[in-house]
Parts: sequence; structure tokens; C-alpha cells
Amino acid sequence: MSQFPIIEASEHVTRQVLSDHSDLMVVAFAFGAEGAEGALHSHPHVQSTYVESGRFRFTMNGDAFEVGPGDSFVIPSDVVHGCVCLEPGRLVDCFTPRRDDFL
Repeated sequence: MSQFPIIEASEHVTRQVLSDHSDLMVVAFAFGAEGAEGALHSHPHVQSTYVESGRFRFTMNGDAFEVGPGDSFVIPSDVVHGCVCLEPGRLVDCFTPRRDDFL
């Protein structure tokens, strides 16, 4: 069980760090409603995303694609990305190096 708190990231979206090390961090994002958004953003970290449940439309560098349970993909460093929840669910993201701004 994670010792990290569940944080409200945006409307209908929570974030919880599941584990971390200076080289790697695992974070769960729960989307509780259709239309909830992970706003477009970028960061220097390489990110992998695994769709544990739900359906999402992701945008990376202006290209959109849909993902569902069991899908995974990598977002390179400094790429503008975000998502819209199509069906409530949970994403598990890994970041390297860790996202100190999430601690």
C-alpha cells in the first residue's frame, strides 16, 4: 500500500504516487467522469502510460489516438501531451527521472 496521499489533480481526476526513487516514479491517475481532462503539458521526464481501466483520447504533438484497458505507450521527453477521459478509469504512469513536483 502506498504511503503517499491521494491528491486532487483537476476536476474528477486524482493522483497518487505509488512508489518512487530518484531514477523512477510510478503514479496512478484516477479519472472519475467522462470528459475529465489531463490538460496539455510537457515535462523533461520520459513517461510510460499503462491503461489499467477506462478509455481515453490522448494527444501527443497534435496527433490524437484512443486507448483502452491493457494499452500502453511511451511519451518522450518534452513532448506536448494530454488526454480526455472517454470512460472513467485509471492510468498508471512511470516517469524517469522521478517527478519531484509530485512529492
